[in-house]
Amino acid sequence: MGEFLLLGIAVVVVFVFVFIAGAVNIVRQHEKSLIETLGKYTSTKGPGLVFIVPFFQAIRRVDMREQIIDVPSQVVITKDNVSVNVDALVYFQITEPTKVVYNVANFALAASKLAQTTLRNIVGGLELDTALTSKDRINEQLRLVLDEATDKWGVKVTRVEIKEITPPKDITDAMSKQLKAEREKRASILEAEGLRQSAILKAEGAKQAVILEAEATKEQAILEATGKAEAIKRVAEAEKFKIETVYKAIHEGNPTNDLIAIKYLEALAAVADGQATKIFLPLETVGVTSSIGGIAELFKDVKAQISQPKA
Repeated sequence: MGEFLLLGIAVVVVFVFVFIAGAVNIVRQHEKSLIETLGKYTSTKGPGLVFIVPFFQAIRRVDMREQIIDVPSQVVITKDNVSVNVDALVYFQITEPTKVVYNVANFALAASKLAQTTLRNIVGGLELDTALTSKDRINEQLRLVLDEATDKWGVKVTRVEIKEITPPKDITDAMSKQLKAEREKRASILEAEGLRQSAILKAEGAKQAVILEAEATKEQAILEATGKAEAIKRVAEAEKFKIETVYKAIHEGNPTNDLIAIKYLEALAAVADGQATKIFLPLETVGVTSSIGGIAELFKDVKAQISQPKA
């Protein structure tokens, strides 16, 4: 009898322990709990300590953090009939836990398949070159489609990233050769443009040098001409001053014809004293002869006066 009593007490203790363990639940900060009573949803509890009635109530935890779905790689035929491998990542966050639990059986699988079919439609409508250079546009289109489709599941698709679009090896090799050719072409164009600019700059420099040299020669010629003109002007002014001074002195001295004749003869003597074999005399020879005759008479009168005896 005592053994049955101990066994009963042990069963009660275990039952109480199981009941308490099932009744007390701790919900973490990033979770929300859905309370079901006899299989029917009754309430949503936030983080903290949550009590339920075991065997009658159940709790379903929902992770509210942002999560990632890795969309499996698939073969897609582009608009220009090139087969490429495409895979992506889908980032989502649950906004309404009741919808994601009760409106879809397996959200991750459903979102993955939806992303695959949407990717096939989007990439299939593009040519290879456009698909390779339009990842951002593909990401945005895929995000909009998934966000609209998953709204009824209480999920917000935050962003979508295309991991890789891989064309076949022969297409990749051809693209690499094309890219290399384009780079070499751009390098040749840049080199030719550099040579052209260099030639233009050299020509401009030579032109500028010629212009500056011509300007310098012009300035030098102008300065030399100005100096010569100034020198001629100064010499002319000096000659003018000399002539005016002599002319003034002659008129102020009031010379006689005899003095003028003597000076004339002295000038002729100076002319005849040169190295020239021919001497050109002035045309006024009659006047000169008469002047010489006058001078001779003058000398005779003077000689006669000297030879007369003194009284």
